[in-house]
Amino acid sequence: MDTSDCRDRRSRRGWKPYAAGAAVVAALLTSTACRSGEDGSPGGTAPSARPSTTDPAQPGGTAPATPGTTTPSTPSGTTAPPKPSATPGGSAVADCTTEQLAVSAVKEPADSKENRHLLLGVQNAGDAPCKLYRYPHVKLGADARTTVPVIQESDPDPGRPVVIAPGEEAYAALLVSGGGRDEYEAKSITLTLQGRAPGSRTGGPVDVPLPVATLHADDGQLITYWTTASGLALDFIMSK
Repeated sequence: MDTSDCRDRRSRRGWKPYAAGAAVVAALLTSTACRSGEDGSPGGTAPSARPSTTDPAQPGGTAPATPGTTTPSTPSGTTAPPKPSATPGGSAVADCTTEQLAVSAVKEPADSKENRHLLLGVQNAGDAPCKLYRYPHVKLGADARTTVPVIQESDPDPGRPVVIAPGEEAYAALLVSGGGRDEYEAKSITLTLQGRAPGSRTGGPVDVPLPVATLHADDGQLITYWTTASGLALDFIMSK
């Protein structure tokens, strides 16, 4: 036998085991790599963490409800009860009394030589709003038998009282003499407030300080309704 054939056969027999061994090594390496990816070692994808039932909600999700912050919904088909107002039923405004009012009288215009036009004023000196009804009952002079007639069209808001807040004033314009007959001298003015019922009176008469010592009145005298606008009241008597 040719020695070279033996060498060739030995060489071929030695190649096969080597080739088989290389294939086995390659297979082992592949298997190892696959296992490394499964157990979290380098070269693989880490397994996802199991969700915890106690973890807080993540951004983008729905946060768990906080006790005490949930507003109960109104059952279908029912009406939610109205919210109570700050002052249930509203604050009742009391009637004005002469005890809480400061009374005054000024001549209009102030520099006039005549004393025919006066502006009567009452200021709320109390600490709460109050209501004035219609117009004041006014008498000129101690011997006056009747009260001064009212100018009906001077009512600024028919059927409603005038409300004055603390420190505010209301006015009624007085025509002392309207060119009528039976002129007389008046050295006093008394004022009585009306009550809620037309023609009624609240409290007794109060003396109004006079801007002059003597007034020359006649039976043409007139009075306006209460108003908080002095100019509006004067408009009804200045042309008379």
